[in-house]
Amino acid sequence: MQDLWTLKYRADTLEGLLGNEHAVKTLSELVQSRTLPHLIFYGPENSGKTTSSLALARQLYGDTWKNNFAYFNASDFFDQGKRYLVRDRRFIRFIGTDDPKKIYKSVIDIFKEIINEYAGMAPLDADYKIIYIDNAESLSSDAQHALRRIMEKYSSTCRFILSTTRPSKLISPLRSRGLQVFFAYVSDSVLKPYLERIVLAEKLNLSSRAVDAILYLAKGNVARAVQTLQLAALKEGAEITEEIVFEATMKGRDEIVDSLLEAALAGDFLRGRQLIDEMIIEKGFSGIDILEGLTEALIDSGETDKDVARLIVKISETDARLTDATSERIQLEELISTFS
Repeated sequence: MQDLWTLKYRADTLEGLLGNEHAVKTLSELVQSRTLPHLIFYGPENSGKTTSSLALARQLYGDTWKNNFAYFNASDFFDQGKRYLVRDRRFIRFIGTDDPKKIYKSVIDIFKEIINEYAGMAPLDADYKIIYIDNAESLSSDAQHALRRIMEKYSSTCRFILSTTRPSKLISPLRSRGLQVFFAYVSDSVLKPYLERIVLAEKLNLSSRAVDAILYLAKGNVARAVQTLQLAALKEGAEITEEIVFEATMKGRDEIVDSLLEAALAGDFLRGRQLIDEMIIEKGFSGIDILEGLTEALIDSGETDKDVARLIVKISETDARLTDATSERIQLEELISTFS
């Protein structure tokens, strides 16, 4: 099975991160001082927040970093709920079953119990451990208040890093307890040499226009650029051209996106809701992923230019609302109800 290049070429050190010079400088200074505060990483999806946290842990703890670093994804807890909990073997001792119907505690109670126990474990060969909570905007208000109390209780032996694309969704007491570090997408001038290094390492035959096509599609998103390159490289033995890049991107769209568009255009709201749930819960799509997929599918749909333009405006309006929305699912459901 071929390795995912996003993982294979992920930076191991802070110095190896692309762009985000201010964030790298801030984190490097904290590593040198050994006085890490609670942190809040914010910025768009795939802008380097999780990679930075892993690099930070490696540089703080060395070879034992995995013993002092715990990763949790808040959207898994609060968007997928009990169906997620039974799939993660770390939680079996908290729930005691692999049947979500037999879990009688609420998700928020289980979340508090898990985080409280992990935070209470003594660090190994270190002054403190790190708990990284990704997609922190998915935490309910009650969960955030509980997290604040846990952060206060274990402040001497545990540091939290909260990662979010929407910092406004975090309650003020949480935001005030962490040093905020911003991450952004990288410029093409930084991303292009990085892609060229991967091309060289993988011994690919890539035309210059193909590189430009990848940069155009990625728009500074490093993970998207690397994924696009790997998709295009699946066609062995041929020069990777601009056309192959765009063809690979088209083929990379999940068929479920087209099914969602079909249901929305047909006015089949119940089917649309089922597909949205499947995309978010089973496949792990974000709201932005779904909107981008719908846009691509709509352009390829054969609808009239007038209808395509009208629906893209609706998608853009939903995209804007997602920035401050509490529930991505509700916004997406409202969008598809207006398509027919």
